[in-house]
This record gives sequence, structure tokens and C-alpha cells, in this order.
Amino acid sequence: MANQPHLLVEEGDVEDVALVPGDPGRVDRIAAHCDDSEVVAENREYKVVNATYEGVDLTICSTGIGCPSAAIAVEELANVGVETFIRVGTIGALQADIEVGDMIVATGAAKEEGTSKRYESAVYPAVPDFDVLTSLVDSAEANDEDVHVGPIVSDDAFYNESDEYVADWNDANLLAIEMEAATVFSLARRRGLRAGAICTVDGNLVAGTQKGADGEDELPEKAKNNVARAIDISLDAVTDLA
Repeated sequence: MANQPHLLVEEGDVEDVALVPGDPGRVDRIAAHCDDSEVVAENREYKVVNATYEGVDLTICSTGIGCPSAAIAVEELANVGVETFIRVGTIGALQADIEVGDMIVATGAAKEEGTSKRYESAVYPAVPDFDVLTSLVDSAEANDEDVHVGPIVSDDAFYNESDEYVADWNDANLLAIEMEAATVFSLARRRGLRAGAICTVDGNLVAGTQKGADGEDELPEKAKNNVARAIDISLDAVTDLA
């Protein structure tokens, strides 16, 4: 397969399993949890690193913000041999009992975004692979970590999540909202590949809090700390899936 135009990788450059955070800075943070790592390519919002964790080789690749850029990452990684995708991100809670710093493993993602709908009807489910979902939950339990497990929503308009939208998602018992999972799940399914997602809560829309509110850092301190725990869970899941 020819060199991919955005990720700048080709067949043989990446491993079978990829962790796909949105933030390029989180690629480095995940790599720091591994035994060793090497930068493969870096372009635009995409940073690709190969690493080894407990003897298992994996790739870490940032996707940027939103489903359009996530779709490019999934398409190009799949073109050169990635078979399993695990999103390791942040997410805003939609239920009052979910606190900043909690972790959520998604069982599905409502398609409030436009990218997946260019591939297929909105009625087709955006759901994770069962083995990836199970490995994430089992890894959390093995680390004595509590995680919320349930459906989330992926949305395109960070600054237009109105009270009406939030109330509707809350009434539907969707746990939280982020901006990439629906497309990651849908594209992986369409290609016969595996995907899953674990995300750390960085705000609560029901409580009226979002990350970066009132001039604070993008992530509250508790969320920063618990991102590390989500990384450990995802890496343990990689060893299980391998």
C-alpha cells in the first residue's frame, strides 16, 4: 500500500493494534507508560508512534478533534494494516451522578455527527467490537477501577450543545458526549475491523460545566490524573487482545 497522504505511513510502519487519542500530546503521554517507543511520523494533527508494552507491540496515533479528522486516521491506518482501534479520550458527562474524573467505556455512540452519515444511514449502529469492549471492562476490573459502561453520543458542534440537546440526551440516558467515537466505531465495523473506546470525564453538561471553563486549564486536575488510569486500562486491554 502506498504512503498515506496525511499520516505519512505505509504498510509495515504500524502494528496491528492502535490506541487513538484525539490530542497529539496524549500520544506522548501514552508512550511514556510503555516500555519503549519511537516516533514514526508527524504531520498536521496526526502523530504516529510505535511502542511496546509488556512485550506487546502497538501503535499510538492522534486523530485530532472531531469525526472528519478521526475518519482520515482510521482509513489510513486501516489501509496499512491496523486491525484494532481503541479510542482513549475525554468526554463530557450527561448524567448528574457522573463526576469529573470518572471513566466511561462506551457500548455505542449516537450519531449526532455528519461524517458517519456520509458512509451509511444514521439508522446503522455505531457500536464497539464485543471483544474490545469486554477487554476494556475486564482490564478496569483487574486494576480495581470503577468504570461507567453504557451508550454515549458523538457530536460535531462543541459550542452549540444547547440546553435542549443536553436535556434530550439526558432523558435518553446517554452517559456522556464526545466528538469521535461514532465514526471510529462505524468505519471499523464497515471494514470488518475492531474498535472500542474508554474516555475520562472532563466536565458535566447537566451541571453546566465544560472543560476550560472560567479560564482554567483545558482539563481539571482530577481529569488529568485519571487520564493516566484510563491509559493503563487501555494498555492492559491491548495485552489481553493480543
